Amino acid sequence: MSTAREERARAAGEADRLTAQGVSGVVLTMVDTAGITRIKTVPVSALPDAVRWGVAMPPVFDLFLADDSVTGGGLTGAPEGDLRLLPDLGRLTPLAAQPGWAWAPADRHDQRGTPYPGCQRLFARRMTERAAERGLALRMGFETEWVVGRDADPSRSRPAAGPAYGMARFVELSDYLRDVLDALVAQGVAVQQLHPEYAPGQFEVSVAPSDPVGAADLAVLVRETVRAVSARHGLTASFAPVVEAGAVGNGRHLHLSLWQDGRNLCRDGDGRHGMTAVCEAFLAGVLRELPALLALGAPSAASYLRLEPSRWAGAFQCWGPENREAAIRFVAGAPDADWAANAEIKSFDAAANPYLAVGAVIAAGLAGIDAAATLPPPVVGDPAEVGGHKRLPTSLTEALAHFERSAVLREALGEPLFGAVVAVRRAEAARFEGATPQSIVAATRLRY
Repeated sequence: MSTAREERARAAGEADRLTAQGVSGVVLTMVDTAGITRIKTVPVSALPDAVRWGVAMPPVFDLFLADDSVTGGGLTGAPEGDLRLLPDLGRLTPLAAQPGWAWAPADRHDQRGTPYPGCQRLFARRMTERAAERGLALRMGFETEWVVGRDADPSRSRPAAGPAYGMARFVELSDYLRDVLDALVAQGVAVQQLHPEYAPGQFEVSVAPSDPVGAADLAVLVRETVRAVSARHGLTASFAPVVEAGAVGNGRHLHLSLWQDGRNLCRDGDGRHGMTAVCEAFLAGVLRELPALLALGAPSAASYLRLEPSRWAGAFQCWGPENREAAIRFVAGAPDADWAANAEIKSFDAAANPYLAVGAVIAAGLAGIDAAATLPPPVVGDPAEVGGHKRLPTSLTEALAHFERSAVLREALGEPLFGAVVAVRRAEAARFEGATPQSIVAATRLRY
């Protein structure tokens, strides 16, 4: 472990490198409980001080709602106290679509340098370390979907009218998509796919898997890169769960694979579809906790406008091989590609704090391993049509009730973080009680 002096010296070297590249400032990000990316910035010359002492950001941000109002609940809601954002130099990245700026995700510590128990990024790291203590490593990656338009309501002014997944839509916005791709690649993001999606004006980008904290970092970087490129093209990007009431929404699906000693446990096992027993138990734990996990992975009232049957959103608590209607889709992969076997959680969206999402999924999966859990029979076909499958929560209030009863997630998150999630979700649910789908969409369309 490097000393404070060594870290400060490293930061000084990074500052010199950034200055030589024409970078003036560094954006430090954290994602709050409501899923909003909040920032502080420092000039490049102040980066060594930021690494040594952090940058002030009070704990009250844990109780911000998506509309910037603040709910009550515990000491984090008080005006007193302070925390320090400590940038992760390992993720320091010049921003290709925002010349003159660099980015780094930050961990939060108190003023004595002690890790803050309510820090969502540190929670993801704790769960990653908990898996590592068992000899397990997770590889994770998010798919990000968004809709672009030419004004504040993308549903009214979509610049690409071509068919779903169609070449025509790509041709209409090929310069824009090229710039998205170029910016991501320039930032070191390994893009796997970039293509039109189902809804009008909708696109998706998938990136290569990373460790869980790295995957969550990339989810932040990808979204803000797409947002910045969109702005430079005179477009507005919406990552909200739903952009138009009654229409197909935006997901942010989470892919994961489980590894041990360099072996992918999602394949070459004796179980169904090549799963090992450890892989099946992990996925069974996730499936069991999925109603509670939605309070983290689908945390907006708008999320439940998206989670409708027969829209590939994963509205039922079931799994299936290559089944895009199942909440957990298992992908066996190609026989000669051991890295390709994975599972996809389809119910999550970009209103989620990605650090909470990856950490909680690990916690649920490890609990499944502890219980030697097994998966129910897989679903073949659309669960809405074949029948007999339990719907996932249809409202934020329902998901929160499952979350509050989850001993697994309460223990993993710890009381400060668990309590902040409960307080914010209760306030968000109350905020939209009795609201129409149209008003929910209008209030959330450009918040995420």
